[in-house]
Amino acid sequence: MCLKATSGLWYLDSGCSKHMTGDASKFLWIKPSKGGNVVFGDNNKGKIIGIGSVGKDSSNSIDDVSLVTLLKHNLLSISQLCDKGNRVIFEPKECVLQRMIDNEIILRGKRIDNVYMVDLDNASSKFAKCLMSKEEDTWLWHRRIAHVNMKHLNKLVSQDLVLGVPKLKFEKDAICDACQKGKQTRSSFKTKNAISTSKPLELLHMDLFGPSRVKSFGGNYYAFVIVDDYSRYTWTLFITHKSEVFDTFRKFLKRVQNEKNNNVVSIRSDHGGEFDHYRFNEFCEEHGIKHNFSAPRTPQQNGVVERKNRSLEEMARTMLNESKIPKYFWADAVNTACYVLNRAFLRPLIGKTPYELYVGRKPNLSHLRVFGCKCYVHNNGKDNLGKFDAKSDNAIFLGYSLHSKAYRVFNKRTMTIEESSHVVFDESNTSLAKRDVYDELAETLERTHLDDDEEIIPANKSNLEQSQEGNTQEEEQNLEEPSNEGELPRELRVMKDHPLENVIGDVHQGVSTRNALRNSINNMAFVSQIEPSRVDDAINDEHWILAMQEELNQFERNNVWELVPRPNDHSIIGTK
Repeated sequence: MCLKATSGLWYLDSGCSKHMTGDASKFLWIKPSKGGNVVFGDNNKGKIIGIGSVGKDSSNSIDDVSLVTLLKHNLLSISQLCDKGNRVIFEPKECVLQRMIDNEIILRGKRIDNVYMVDLDNASSKFAKCLMSKEEDTWLWHRRIAHVNMKHLNKLVSQDLVLGVPKLKFEKDAICDACQKGKQTRSSFKTKNAISTSKPLELLHMDLFGPSRVKSFGGNYYAFVIVDDYSRYTWTLFITHKSEVFDTFRKFLKRVQNEKNNNVVSIRSDHGGEFDHYRFNEFCEEHGIKHNFSAPRTPQQNGVVERKNRSLEEMARTMLNESKIPKYFWADAVNTACYVLNRAFLRPLIGKTPYELYVGRKPNLSHLRVFGCKCYVHNNGKDNLGKFDAKSDNAIFLGYSLHSKAYRVFNKRTMTIEESSHVVFDESNTSLAKRDVYDELAETLERTHLDDDEEIIPANKSNLEQSQEGNTQEEEQNLEEPSNEGELPRELRVMKDHPLENVIGDVHQGVSTRNALRNSINNMAFVSQIEPSRVDDAINDEHWILAMQEELNQFERNNVWELVPRPNDHSIIGTK
């Protein structure tokens, strides 16, 4: 129970840390607060039970006044007055409250006995304003100093780094409409300090990166990345088109659930069309899987797999650049990077490798080799070797098999990717030959005008030269079977040529494209001697249509226009 202060007088107290009173009736508004205790001069204690505003009305009020139990007097804090940009001058008979910014005298208090007191009920409006919260002044100075943020303004004032600015308290969390419109940024996403899952396959993060500008050796353009949230174990699956994502995920899900004897609880992806699809939704509903989506244009919410994509791409790019092998091996580089990441990186907050968390044992890295290094793969009885034929082939190391204890290598003789455990490695930096000749051939190939429907398959240096001389069946055989053993193709290219028996017309006459035919037709006129009375008659003029089609076919075959008379007084007039 707080006792009322019977007088309207307020004591100016330099030993008081805050404005306080024991009279609850003086408050315009008050909110409950547990602010601690206040020790009086006789060592008694009163509790702070509320903080509010005191005054006659809202325009003339004192803010931040504490309501203290057992307090019998009203106290004004000198320090709080000074914090609001004022100075207090004590004289023998009175005290003066003066504003620092313009030295204007706001209040004169009287000395009664040995204390200084002021009657706020009869005080001028200037004094009431000086005791008010300086909210209007803080916003004014915020606008004057070009909308500098409040935290920086507090630092300038509190550390006396500038002159001429009153010692105001700028609210750090105050919202300025102009600042929001001019300086608002996207919300930051802090690193999680706790693991939200407790076992593997409880949550899978998924994303797709691509398409790659270069088709991989296996014919793929996209990499489908899946990351387990608990262990951060990662899988990379390679596909040709986005439409293959669902079928690939369905097969993957069945395999990993059988491996761990556990069901996937939820998956998380962005709103890409390959994931936000009715087939995905029906599959998740059927199997009780919760599908979470990141907010639009907010990849940070799917940051686990987005960051994993970046790591995979950077590692693959580094290995390809160091080994100087062609870029169509990018899928093998990404696969190798994923293999190493699972065994060499540590899961944050746990400090163990993803492999150990997912498989249950520590990984062994003794079998790792330098990606792209020269190696020798044993022939292993694949071919019928003679007694003095070489027993191994030159190859390039491309990674590790995911289905057996074997290495993946590119055999330069057969121009194929093989998996074998009988491999000898040469990991020296000079193991790969320079490819200046291939750089020249690639530039020459880029200058040639190739059709838009070209596909990519292996071709070597001699094939690139032959492709510019002509397209024959002999050259097609050379494209499929490289003539220079041991040479690695710079690019995978081939011309889409029809077999000679399927070519209509003279091969030596050249290629007639639709574009060339269209330009020729622009200079032709098809005229009927009888003018049709209706549009339908013109459209259904069978003799005219048949004549036009026959002449067009004749033009395509011979590239020559002939005038042929037609029955029923119809004729085709052609100009070339």
